[in-house]
Amino acid sequence: MSSPIDINSSDRLRGNWNYPTNMRFGAGRIHELADACRQLNMTQPLVVTDAGLVKLPFVGEVTQTLAAAGLSCGVFSEVKPNPTGSNVAAGVKVYLQNHHDGVIALGGGSALDAAKAIALMVGQDRPLWDFEDVGDNYLRVNVAAMAPTVAIPTTAGTGSEVGRAAVIVDEHSHTKKIIFHPNMLPQIVIADPALTLALPAPITAATGLDAFVHNLEAYCSPAYHPMADGIALEAMRLIKEWLPKAFHHADDLTARSHMLVASSMGATAFQKGLGAVHALAHPLGALFDKHHGLLNAILLPYVLVANRPAIEARITHVARCLELAEVSFDGFYHWLLAFRQELAIPEHLQAIGIDSTQAEQIGELALQDPSAGGNPVSLTAQQYSEIFIQAVNGH
Repeated sequence: MSSPIDINSSDRLRGNWNYPTNMRFGAGRIHELADACRQLNMTQPLVVTDAGLVKLPFVGEVTQTLAAAGLSCGVFSEVKPNPTGSNVAAGVKVYLQNHHDGVIALGGGSALDAAKAIALMVGQDRPLWDFEDVGDNYLRVNVAAMAPTVAIPTTAGTGSEVGRAAVIVDEHSHTKKIIFHPNMLPQIVIADPALTLALPAPITAATGLDAFVHNLEAYCSPAYHPMADGIALEAMRLIKEWLPKAFHHADDLTARSHMLVASSMGATAFQKGLGAVHALAHPLGALFDKHHGLLNAILLPYVLVANRPAIEARITHVARCLELAEVSFDGFYHWLLAFRQELAIPEHLQAIGIDSTQAEQIGELALQDPSAGGNPVSLTAQQYSEIFIQAVNGH
């Protein structure tokens, strides 16, 4: 019996969704950007992207298209791979000096997070860190002064386009902080998988596994959220099937489409919580300035072993949903190692230039990270340090 929907045909992968926000999904939807801006009453938007992406021709094409539609836009690209408070401040300065009236967030997770933070801060009279996701800090935000945002992801990993927060590095404390407000959720998302066709294989792998970690950690979080669980399980199935295809065949638009939606699903699911993988990846990213998705991909097996007593039944169910040959924790674990190997993910942190000299500090920072609260096992700073050392050495 044939499926009522042909998932092997990219031209069928289109839709207008409102979960969790207004999403225009499908190849070619980038051409609707001017219409999206008008819908939000933008006439002079600021395109926020990163230093690498701004050099690519399609960014110029986007601005030219907007100009042809009568929209005067500027471009801000001073965004690091791990965006900093200084990056956000510089973007706010450009926004205000040039009298922009909205933000277009264009790029991977770094650009999207920076853009959302800029859109938040253009109307605030408090410092950025006053809005860290602690307690009820979000109530300090002057909501009426926030800028409207259109988000356009160009990687399939963070899912920041459907997130209500931004992860920003505080250069003074050398920590990553989560800046949060419900209205940081972009009003419109244009999710065009054609924009991800140019991703190199290593970035495809790292961002794809980042999305997988988002879904897996959300599913294993002890919080009660069956809707998030269902989303996470389906997203993991999509990633298992389609990430290798996108990795090996960069121009496979169907694979790119499924990976882009799986990325958004991860950020939708992790409202339930994250865990120790992210609790470790955040300080490592801040201290060593490494790619967040790659850190998650390397750390995942080490955290799985540490969490095994609390998640064995859940991981067994994941193995069943993924139709693995061995439906058990061990079956999933060995599949994951092989999956990472197929995607050329390093087996340990030493391979990307991280040693264990700061293990104690990293353990303390991981314990303090908000993601630690969602881990199914309550780990101490010492245990975080030990997991980190194991991940450095590949044990």
